[in-house]
Amino acid sequence: MCGRFVITSPPAALRLLFGYAEQPNFPPRHNVAPTQPIPVVILDHDGGRHFRLMRWGLVPSWVKDPRKFTLLINARAETVRDKPAFKNAIRRRRCLVPADGYYEWQDAGGRKRPFFIYRRDRQPVGFAALAETWMGPNGEEQDTVAIVTAPASRDLATLHHRVPVTITPEAFERWLDCRDDDAETVMPLLRGPAEGEFAWHEISTRVNRVANDDAQLLLPITEEERAAEAPTAKKSRHAQGGAGADGRRRAGVVVLAACRTHEIDGQILKQMESTSAFSCNEILPCWQSRFFCFTFRLSPTGC
Repeated sequence: MCGRFVITSPPAALRLLFGYAEQPNFPPRHNVAPTQPIPVVILDHDGGRHFRLMRWGLVPSWVKDPRKFTLLINARAETVRDKPAFKNAIRRRRCLVPADGYYEWQDAGGRKRPFFIYRRDRQPVGFAALAETWMGPNGEEQDTVAIVTAPASRDLATLHHRVPVTITPEAFERWLDCRDDDAETVMPLLRGPAEGEFAWHEISTRVNRVANDDAQLLLPITEEERAAEAPTAKKSRHAQGGAGADGRRRAGVVVLAACRTHEIDGQILKQMESTSAFSCNEILPCWQSRFFCFTFRLSPTGC
């Protein structure tokens, strides 16, 4: 699965690797989470690659009310040609999500421990992804995206049995080209990384909070942090990096609530850390105020 990921490469380096025409300037992100806008690379009808921002969490075009539809942050490679939510996108709307690694939580004795996973050579990757544009009854549009996952190799399976599909630079064009309206030629690309291709290390549980977004999240956990995070240790919310269960303000960005997000077979299970429902115009921390903001409602039953 892939429920959180990282983008730390300079924008110029990503533009060179993925070959899109635009020159976006965006800050590094160390804790990208579902419902946030993420960078996506598409191939236009003219054959040129382009940079777009899309909301992470695919909503099929046939959905009438997105508020009643479970966001699909991942798509299983084995069933993308059959599932109604993905069978059109795999033929016509394939895309790439640039990343420098992702997070996974390992169940160790009934306790989830986070790990940062990245290419052994530290190079950025392109996650295979599928896009859909949802159109509302009043003419509103929203571009949404899901990351494709596949069975993990033997080494990565020690952390989780699913991994995001990574497309090699040599296969970018093949994956992105949807002009023949067919998925037959790209299905062999939908496999997990080879054994030994990725490395990983355990990190602090600070990553559990979406509000925490800094380079310290990527560092290997220290013995002091491990002791402080032990189940018997008493920690204050301040030590966890939080600022309370209600509205939070961090670096001038309003963060409404922090959620722990996990995905199982395309389903999102979220545990609200807040007990109150509220509605507000939130400036998403992932792109600061450079692009746009989202308006949506958060509640204990539908974060």
